[in-house]
Amino acid sequence: MNRKLQFSLSIIAMLFCYISFAQTKTVTGTVTDDQGLPLPGVNISVKGTSTGTQTDFDGNYSISANEGSRLVFSYLGFKNQEVSVTSTTTYNITLQASADELDEILVVGYGTQSKRTLTDNIVKLSAEDIDEVPVSNFQSALVGKAAGVQITQTNGKVEGGLNIRVRGATSISAGTQPLYVLDGIPLYNGDESNNGAPTNPLLSISPNEIESIEILKDASSAAIYGARGANGVVIITTKTGKEGKSEFSVNISHGSSEPTNKRDWLNSSQYIELFREAAVNAVGSSFNDEAEAIAYIEDQFDFLAAGTDWRNNAVNTDWQDLAFQNGHVSDADFSMSGGNAKTSIFFAGSLNETRGIIRGNELRRFNGRTNINHKFSERFNIGMNLSYSRTDIDRIANDNAFVNPLQGIAQPHISPAYNEDGSPNANTIYPNFLLQEENAFYKTIIKRVNGRTFGDYEILDGLKINGNFAYDLYYQTEDNFTGRNAPFQSTNGEVFASSVNAENYIVSGFLSYDKQLGDLNTLSIVAGTELNETTRRYESVTANQFPSDDFQTVDGGADIVAGRGNRSANSFFSLFARATYDYANKYLLKASIRRDGSSRFGGNERYGVFPAFSAGWVVSEENFLQDSDLLSYLKLRGSWGKTGNAEIGDFSSRYLFAAISYNQRPGISLSQPGNPDLTWETTTQTDFGIEYGFFNGRISGEIDYYHKNTDGLLFDVPLIPSSGASSISSNIGELENKGFEFVLNTDNIQTENFQWSTSLNLAYNKNEILSLPNSNNDIVNGQNIQRVGEPVNALYMIEYAGVDPANGDALYFINSENPDGSLSKETTTNANSANRIVVGNPFPEWYGGITNTINFMDIDFSFTFQGEFGASIYNGGGRFQSASADYFDNQTLDQFTDRWQQPGDITDVPQARLFGGNGTAQSTRYLDESDFIRLRNATLGYSLPEGVIERYGLSKVRIYVTGVNLLTFTDYEGYDPEARSDAGGVGQAFYSVPPARTFSVGLNVKF
Repeated sequence: MNRKLQFSLSIIAMLFCYISFAQTKTVTGTVTDDQGLPLPGVNISVKGTSTGTQTDFDGNYSISANEGSRLVFSYLGFKNQEVSVTSTTTYNITLQASADELDEILVVGYGTQSKRTLTDNIVKLSAEDIDEVPVSNFQSALVGKAAGVQITQTNGKVEGGLNIRVRGATSISAGTQPLYVLDGIPLYNGDESNNGAPTNPLLSISPNEIESIEILKDASSAAIYGARGANGVVIITTKTGKEGKSEFSVNISHGSSEPTNKRDWLNSSQYIELFREAAVNAVGSSFNDEAEAIAYIEDQFDFLAAGTDWRNNAVNTDWQDLAFQNGHVSDADFSMSGGNAKTSIFFAGSLNETRGIIRGNELRRFNGRTNINHKFSERFNIGMNLSYSRTDIDRIANDNAFVNPLQGIAQPHISPAYNEDGSPNANTIYPNFLLQEENAFYKTIIKRVNGRTFGDYEILDGLKINGNFAYDLYYQTEDNFTGRNAPFQSTNGEVFASSVNAENYIVSGFLSYDKQLGDLNTLSIVAGTELNETTRRYESVTANQFPSDDFQTVDGGADIVAGRGNRSANSFFSLFARATYDYANKYLLKASIRRDGSSRFGGNERYGVFPAFSAGWVVSEENFLQDSDLLSYLKLRGSWGKTGNAEIGDFSSRYLFAAISYNQRPGISLSQPGNPDLTWETTTQTDFGIEYGFFNGRISGEIDYYHKNTDGLLFDVPLIPSSGASSISSNIGELENKGFEFVLNTDNIQTENFQWSTSLNLAYNKNEILSLPNSNNDIVNGQNIQRVGEPVNALYMIEYAGVDPANGDALYFINSENPDGSLSKETTTNANSANRIVVGNPFPEWYGGITNTINFMDIDFSFTFQGEFGASIYNGGGRFQSASADYFDNQTLDQFTDRWQQPGDITDVPQARLFGGNGTAQSTRYLDESDFIRLRNATLGYSLPEGVIERYGLSKVRIYVTGVNLLTFTDYEGYDPEARSDAGGVGQAFYSVPPARTFSVGLNVKF
């Protein structure tokens, strides 16, 4: 019986093995995209086994599989597809493009990588994120859309400088702006303005050229740029032609602009009443009796009114309305793209005309770009990118100049703006900006050329040699004419002309190796070298004594009174390498290193090494989570690395000598002592992150914690007088930034006719100085202080305590230190007896944004809110604008409505006293929290149905309306919580132009 049983079992086992063997067969086929083009390198695996293969160059594959098993086809940028193996042996597969952000390809510096296997913290913004936003620069279109990235335009001038901080400020005296890389070209980003207000050197880039923007935030991603990556890296990739149908696109829009906010000022009757009262209140201090006070103030009214009847309110000039104007924004751009299997081409042109909201401020920009790629063979590719732009800017004076139009708000309403003959009134308490507008101009022209030629040759399968040569030219001219009738002009006119020519050359070569080793291992290696050389030449000349205002160039002046000229250069030579390893799409490793040498640094510290490491674990690829219906994606990642800040000037480490004149004899003198040990500021950053997805990606996002420590801060250390110099540049000091970022993306509704998605980002950053030179002594600059334990450029001033109800005196807290270390809150009327304390942070601690995108059939609607919390702004003009009628500047309305007038009044506005200085000290009276939430932009569009437009050869016709800075929710009392002074002082406003609120209508047509 046992033998029969054993025999039977043996027969069954043999039969089972035979059947199993008979079911194993070779399956073949071709994989293409939805356009019918073959896809090389598609991963094909037998689900649940280690068997796998890839398609060849023509999309063909062959794999062994059993009947009943499932083949999984996966490819970056496309949706995974599964098929069951039946009796058929050929399976031709068409993969559909995927909108899943995990399949996005990101530019990571000298290469690309899938977000799914990325171990760095990089945020990507696409062309759709910046299209159709009516702003003069592409950076402003990014506001509120990138976690951990704060973007603030200095003020509302069309050319206004921008401050972009990636995870906080990492320097005190060196540069704080990120490195910009355009199609592999590190861009020249110097501020070349000569009128005291910064300009944005990247105005020359048109948003319609941009395909994507990647912001490298952590050290692991930025370390490949070494000594220039400490402030983050912004990689801009321009559009290219695509294989397939050619496309021609035209976009036209026009809109109007106005200030986001205006302030309330005294009208003529309120001004007269307040200042008459202020004069009477000054009896005993400035005047002997009331009669003298009244006589004096009425004489002043007579002067200010310029012969008009101020007693009957004959003139009530709204100087604020005169300073502002209705602006407009016009954009027109087109692009052509297309290609075949060998060649692709993209060509674009654009024109932007922006009339600012402040008088005399306009911008006109023209751009042209050509991108060409050609495949000579299956192994050899070359390409070229070339762009040209010209930007013409009509500028106004900086915020601290009397002739700045917004300083016109200081003029009393009883002063007429024009004389009876229509000419500007010159008899005003301060210079009339209308005289400057009529008799002067300041014109800046920026021309920029960017070019790159590149090629790659595949030596072996997966091994390529890559070469690049790039050129970046920044050429700027400034012409400032001041006619004889302009304010402050006493030399029969003056002309200032300058030019700067900055050229940037980049040569790089590197090897790249990308290979799938077996079924589960993927290795990518990049190693190369790069040379970057920048030269700059500057010249200026000033002439005066012109025969008439018809002569407006230097050669018309009889006297050349000033001239300057200088040349400078710097170079970087770099070696770099990076390796990434991926095992089974779930265990991820990366390491990079860069060695930079720079002419900017001392001979003893000319070279630096910047390593970085990162790792990731895609937990959701583990067996215990693969079949989860709830958690569709989970990745843990961490990174560490070092980056540098080289923005310290070209010759800070060198001994410099200057030419001097002594008794009309030439000579030289030491102007700067050298420091052979001077080197870059170094930032060490650690990052830990979680990427998650729920319900098959319907909910996804990231959570990150980071810690950045910057040491070797650059400071000028005082020297003893006998050294022949006052100070020497040294690396002394340390600061840190730490915080977290939170990103949440949701697909709220996804149906055939209605889709609604939301993207939220929120960031917290704490900035703190850890050490300073000279035994951690405070460094005070105006209303800012560098102090250990406080944020960079903390606001520092005496503390306003309000008004004494008994007599209307302004009070200040003494803030002397008590024995227990606390501060005394006793008050004084003498501002000089009060001690300055740290009262605010110029940078927000919390910032973020939320974007909603809604599509209903042919209608699309999107809007973005942004918010910032934790910052303060000091209004440097407050002691003139809200000064309890101390001098003759027009006052904010609260100085009239809320002023102290009699004993018992409870208010924060002191008694009005002419020349009394009652509450006008630089104090927290003029400090305000700048928390705000803003509807940054909103767009509503309608696309005509395809069935209607196809008969005319059109693929898309879309009409849209869009707006920027539409609503602002804030308790800030100044013009705008994003308006800062462009004439110095961090976290300070001074007659600063608010941003523009813009509404535009546009048309987009594609053929």
